[in-house]
Amino acid sequence: MTKRERGKVEKNWLEWVVFGVGLLLVVSTLAYLVYDGATSAGTPPEVEVTLGDPVEGGAGFLVPVRVVNRGGQTAEGVTVEVVLEAGGAPEPERGEFTLAFLPRGGTREGWVAFRTDPRAGRLTARALGYEKP
Repeated sequence: MTKRERGKVEKNWLEWVVFGVGLLLVVSTLAYLVYDGATSAGTPPEVEVTLGDPVEGGAGFLVPVRVVNRGGQTAEGVTVEVVLEAGGAPEPERGEFTLAFLPRGGTREGWVAFRTDPRAGRLTARALGYEKP
């Protein structure tokens, strides 16, 4: 009667190595998630908006907008406003868009369209507001 027939199955060295690596991966992933959740979830969203170089498009001029969340929580419904103050215009031209969500440490990009050439004026951008999920 062999060991397998008696109900005792011995594992070979490869099975033990695979078991050890898998266990190490699971334990380290859980440790990271616990540490990350305990240390960074307390800070509110910190939304930063930066503008890229305007490009001429079919219906006017397009300005790329990059939005980064440097805070520790997700922001939902982030509304971004870009204002163009041109030298000869009586009122500034405005554009805005909304991001459904901006995760912590995340980056999203969008575009704003203007009729006037933004290179001839002054562009400013800001986040108008967001919701806490």
